[in-house]
Amino acid sequence: MQSLLTPKALLRLSIAVALLTIVLKGLAGYITHSMGLISDAMESFVNLASAMFALAMVTIAARPADEDHPYGHHKAEYFSSGFEGILIVGAALAILWVSIERLLAPRPIEQLGWGLVLSIVSTGFNAALAWALFRAAREHRSIALEADGRHLVTDVWTSAAVVVGIVAVHFTGWLWLDPLLGIGVALNIVREGGKLVWRSSQGLMDEAMPAESLAAVQATLDRFLARAGDPGDPGVPARGASMRFDDIATRRAGQRLFADLHMHVPGDWPLQRAATLRDELEQALMDAVPGLRVTIQLLPLGMEARAVQMAPDA
Repeated sequence: MQSLLTPKALLRLSIAVALLTIVLKGLAGYITHSMGLISDAMESFVNLASAMFALAMVTIAARPADEDHPYGHHKAEYFSSGFEGILIVGAALAILWVSIERLLAPRPIEQLGWGLVLSIVSTGFNAALAWALFRAAREHRSIALEADGRHLVTDVWTSAAVVVGIVAVHFTGWLWLDPLLGIGVALNIVREGGKLVWRSSQGLMDEAMPAESLAAVQATLDRFLARAGDPGDPGVPARGASMRFDDIATRRAGQRLFADLHMHVPGDWPLQRAATLRDELEQALMDAVPGLRVTIQLLPLGMEARAVQMAPDA
């Protein structure tokens, strides 16, 4: 079942939800004086900035290939994920600073009921949006949507912990527990931000395609090799001949996947026959792995491609 909203529409909705949660959580923190709720509201500003930047990067990533970017603009989404991770860490440091100050000078929590209601309502909005973002991220293979969804999930769990914590403060009277929760929120946010930055760096360094996509590629190649033993199939080598694939290299760039490999066929084959089989294999691979761009180099059996070695910098 496909998502009803496009990635851009979802990110615009994410911006709207971020603005709404800033108001709701900010009001909850103001009327309760809870450091946990205040830190939760501060993180919503990160949600807003992240969604705005993600929208800009998704717009760029959707641009078609051009003369200066022949492989497209898909990697722009990694900048969104990395930027969001950096913002998360920055917000965590600010929360940590304010929480330590409040730990040294605790303040009582006021109007707990309204504060909890506002926090729970805003958390519900974030949870629903995170579910929609994850669903769309799988459908469109978008790391920008996934990063925004992961951040919102972190926000949901953080809000849940804060609600539980301030209820505990209300019943125990331990005022130090509230700023301690703020510190815990900050540390949790740092962890999530670090994971986003790391994943972005791996994408920018041409990380291999996901394991499930690579398995689909290998299964397709195995299927073609199995046909090589069928003498009734005119599109494969005759009995006694062979065919093989090697030097498979893959990478991921945002929504786009790339694969390069060598296809070895009998040297006495006509070029048209070999090219026809290669085209058939390319189509089969692209059908098996949506978003794949594959390059297959034809070589005769017994010949290996010469690897080009780049000399290290002096």
